Amino acid sequence: MESRLRVQGHPIQPMLVTFPFGLFVSATVFDLADVAGGPAFLGEVGYWTSVAALVAAALAAVAGMVDLWDVRASRTRRTMVTFNLVNAGMAALFLLTCLVRADAPQRGATGVLLLTELVALAVGTVGVRLGARLMRQFDPGRREPSGFDALDGVPAGGSTVEIVRPRA
Repeated sequence: MESRLRVQGHPIQPMLVTFPFGLFVSATVFDLADVAGGPAFLGEVGYWTSVAALVAAALAAVAGMVDLWDVRASRTRRTMVTFNLVNAGMAALFLLTCLVRADAPQRGATGVLLLTELVALAVGTVGVRLGARLMRQFDPGRREPSGFDALDGVPAGGSTVEIVRPRA
């Protein structure tokens, strides 16, 4: 199975999923520092980091839906649907915390909101595991070069972005 959206042969959605997950982790760290008694601006930074992560999650979800478009009913399709639902669940929990904090004057986190974010990250960890499984299913024979070997084969014009129709 191949992804429809690729950059130099690599599926785009798994690359995009790393941004919201990393931003959600960062937001949780900022909120943890805020709840632990750090400066009040850390809660504000955590809030806006969550908002940025939600935007990135929406972009990753669009790429996931494009990839899901042509996949026939199979184990891979079930894994893709589960992967997208798990990531949507994580984003929904963070959206809930953002909505609760949106009207607050400082937008700082509370203990309950921090616990909700930790649960969301636990859900997201399941998504990471499913994403790794999908990568193995997308291209089981690919071995990634490491070090300077990774630079071989890069086209002279730079990176290429492809939108292709998967082979039957």
